[in-house]
Amino acid sequence: MQLEAAPEMKPETEAAEEAAGFARISDAFDDFMRAFHDYKAVNDQRLAELEAKRASDVVTEEKLARIDAALDEQKKLIDELTRKGRLVRRGETVTDAHKAAFTAYVRKGDATKLTELEGLSLEGKALSVGSEADGGYLVPEATERSILKALAELSPIRGIAGHVTISTSLYKRPFLISGAGAGWVGETAPRPQTAGPQLAELSFPTRELYAMPAATVTLLDDAAVDVESWLADEVRDAFAEQEGIAFVSGDGVTAPKGFLSYPTVAQGDWSWGKLGYLATGVDGGFDADEAADVLIDLVFSLKAGYRRNARFVMNRLTQSAIRKLKDGDGNYLWQPSLTSGLQPTLLGYPVVECDHMPDAGPGSFALAFGDFARGYLVVDRSGIQTLRDPFTAKPYVTFYTTKRVGGGVQDFNAIKLLKFSAS
Repeated sequence: MQLEAAPEMKPETEAAEEAAGFARISDAFDDFMRAFHDYKAVNDQRLAELEAKRASDVVTEEKLARIDAALDEQKKLIDELTRKGRLVRRGETVTDAHKAAFTAYVRKGDATKLTELEGLSLEGKALSVGSEADGGYLVPEATERSILKALAELSPIRGIAGHVTISTSLYKRPFLISGAGAGWVGETAPRPQTAGPQLAELSFPTRELYAMPAATVTLLDDAAVDVESWLADEVRDAFAEQEGIAFVSGDGVTAPKGFLSYPTVAQGDWSWGKLGYLATGVDGGFDADEAADVLIDLVFSLKAGYRRNARFVMNRLTQSAIRKLKDGDGNYLWQPSLTSGLQPTLLGYPVVECDHMPDAGPGSFALAFGDFARGYLVVDRSGIQTLRDPFTAKPYVTFYTTKRVGGGVQDFNAIKLLKFSAS
């Protein structure tokens, strides 16, 4: 990607830019709400046609599809404008020795000061996973924080999952499956021995995630280019895309283990180590008369303590199908947020759109519901490293940038799935 030098922005210009950003968000949100009003009107017409003629008009269906697509595009625009505004407000300026040394390394390949700061010798740097330095130099802490904050905005599951940062390649923790036994006794009655707690040891290895942005030497020599911010911008989108896939369906071998990669079982037969599911009753879709009921059942399959922070997770196409559903009183189950920047709701719970969730096909687990902060854990190994390579892709300079991240289900009580099947 080509870098372009940008003039330094003055404080009054920054304020004006931020005000303009808020105005764009407000306009986009107003457009979205008007489109949703039109959507409800057209869908009501479609439902009336189905009731009267058992078939809806083709023109009505096409109109509904166009508005539905417009809703998705407007929601993406609102999310993007909101994310950009958050990143601007979270921006940090760092002028420490590490930043200066790192900039010298990125621009010219001069690693002398970085080597001194990290307490390493060039001869002693090892390239193995188990070494303290994995074949590169640590980016400044502020840059790492900026990348991780952006990832939380861009990677849907990271944004709602639990999180821990470690300094090694493996995170282990015990988890209490069932508590110690307890009971009531009289003041002088004997105290029977209670059952001990059941513990499970959960292990979350971190896997290497990499990106390799490239720039020309000419642009790296341009003093007006903030190479540190450029590197952060380049790698965060690549990291977010790969994390989004891994946290949903990763194999747990070369990538973190996604929550859909764990064994599943019908909720009535649920046991620890598996994710429970409910079936829609129809292969690849909802039962027209019981769609609301199965969603309500899914909500209440989760224990009360987990429902307080629960949310639905699905992709755009599944959300489009659910957007058409009503309850027995004719109210739409899916509702847009009345405040810009917040998520829409389904049965009162936030909806998180995740493109990497499967489509609602026969037998697919296209919808998840749960408290992901308690149910899924993202493990980051501290430190993001980059290795400058001016040789492999001449005339470009590439930057092999790596971070280590793991993930997996930490509480199998906290997440439930909806299976689009007859049983």
